[in-house]
Amino acid sequence: MAFISEHGGNTLEAAQALGVDPALLTDFSANINPLGMPASLRRAIVEQLTLAERYPDVEYRALHAALAKHHNVPPEWVLAGNGETELIFNLVQFLAPAKALLLTPGFAEYRRALTRAGCEIIDFPLRESEGWQPDEKLLSALTPQMDCLFLCTPNNPTGLLPEKKLLIKVAKRCREQNIALVVDEAFLDFMSDEPGFIPQLSHYPQLYVLRSLTKFFAIPGLRLGYLVSADTAMVKKIRQAREPWTINAFAALAGEIILEDRAYIKATREWLSREQPRLFSLLASLPGLTAWRPGANYIFIRCDIEGLDLQQALLGQFILIRHCKNYPGLDERYYRVAVKSAADNDRLVAALRKVLNDRGRAGE
Repeated sequence: MAFISEHGGNTLEAAQALGVDPALLTDFSANINPLGMPASLRRAIVEQLTLAERYPDVEYRALHAALAKHHNVPPEWVLAGNGETELIFNLVQFLAPAKALLLTPGFAEYRRALTRAGCEIIDFPLRESEGWQPDEKLLSALTPQMDCLFLCTPNNPTGLLPEKKLLIKVAKRCREQNIALVVDEAFLDFMSDEPGFIPQLSHYPQLYVLRSLTKFFAIPGLRLGYLVSADTAMVKKIRQAREPWTINAFAALAGEIILEDRAYIKATREWLSREQPRLFSLLASLPGLTAWRPGANYIFIRCDIEGLDLQQALLGQFILIRHCKNYPGLDERYYRVAVKSAADNDRLVAALRKVLNDRGRAGE
């Protein structure tokens, strides 16, 4: 039976299902930078361990100042959180939409947050026949009855970025119809030539951009994300109403340091510029597999061999990939794999080649 987890990175449960030590698994299910935590942050944490002995600044002023400086926006536009997911729930709670539009497949926490708020959800299905991309029909779905739209750019799990012209049209349509537009740019830092919506926030009063620092800077255990919006009233409302100290001192320290680590950022982009196209090319060449050219640090694939549970087969070789069966609009054929180090990527491809060849021979 396939190991279905709500999110990637659940190596403990996968290892328990397999009956092995989690350390034996190579995890392709979570899209984390394989370069690991920046050395600059590692040194800073070691040098400032005494931060754990006192409460963080409840306003996180240094952190918010660093994030605002990075994006060249006023600090009152920025709100950091204990991972991006906390901010998704905060935002939905205070937007209180009655009806929201979700593109499917998409990140599960949008639906969970909206459902908790009692919001009616309308699905806008992305179709394989249309390249898993939205088109002008999305504009028609943004009716005056709609209160909120979530967009993930690039999409999770497909890794695809909608066309810029369409995104601008969507933002304008939402502005005209008074629809709150929440744009999740969790993986956009991996796309160095994509500025995203933050530079345009002043033009869209109900646009809310979500960013994550945990993927690009390999600190998922610290949990750090942030919201940026020109809707200062909403940002202030969330800031004043939420629980104090949701960000631990070391996560706050990370946000103050890592965005200035130019060497790490450069090394990450050099790694991805090599490994992303190389892994995509290798996956696309495997018989029995279909891969979609990615925008970020993960690749969406389909297994074309009927009845083959690719995740389960790879677990037998101590490799964990993300099964996408639990994404609305997808079935058991679809998976997502992270781009990792060259050695790990080669190991994945070799394991896939063996699994696909063995199954192909068995079906002859």
